[in-house]
Amino acid sequence: MLADTPTTVLEAVNQIIATIGEPPVNSVEDSGVIDAVMALQALSAVNRAVQLKGWHWNTEEDYPIAPSYPEGEIKLPRNALKVDTTGADKSLDLVVRGQRLYDRRNHTFEIGKTVKVEIVFLLPFEELPEAARTYITIKAGRRFQEGQIGSELLSNFSLRDEQMALFALEDAEGETADLNILDNSFIGEVTSR
Repeated sequence: MLADTPTTVLEAVNQIIATIGEPPVNSVEDSGVIDAVMALQALSAVNRAVQLKGWHWNTEEDYPIAPSYPEGEIKLPRNALKVDTTGADKSLDLVVRGQRLYDRRNHTFEIGKTVKVEIVFLLPFEELPEAARTYITIKAGRRFQEGQIGSELLSNFSLRDEQMALFALEDAEGETADLNILDNSFIGEVTSR
């Protein structure tokens, strides 16, 4: 039967364990199959690493974050992966420490005002575009296979699939982010002068 919906976590885990010849599981939650549990951990690790890059679909620009009162600290959302000040707040030297922003210039967590940031969020796997799900699944499968079996031949096959999936993801990113060489490069800076 052909799939008619985007890849689910269960499907991804089953694709990953298939790389070592294991049969599919019916559930990832109560799985007594250690390979399925390890595959889910591999999927989670690769998912986090891929999303950390910051893509059009998991990045918010000019995102306002307000301080808590009365202490004036800015607490970040639990799923924030990367944060940088933008716009009028670009000159602030704020960095992430734990789940809060820290002012390096004034040596304090007390920011005291709403700041605008570019923020990269860690989204649930099933909220990702299909191109991202495919790439993450293939990459996690290759790493899982290398850790379990260590077959160089299988790894080479998977690496080619991974590269093709990355090209598809980058192509989708370019389309959805409306990127073009004249607007988003040194060439664009030169032509706008």
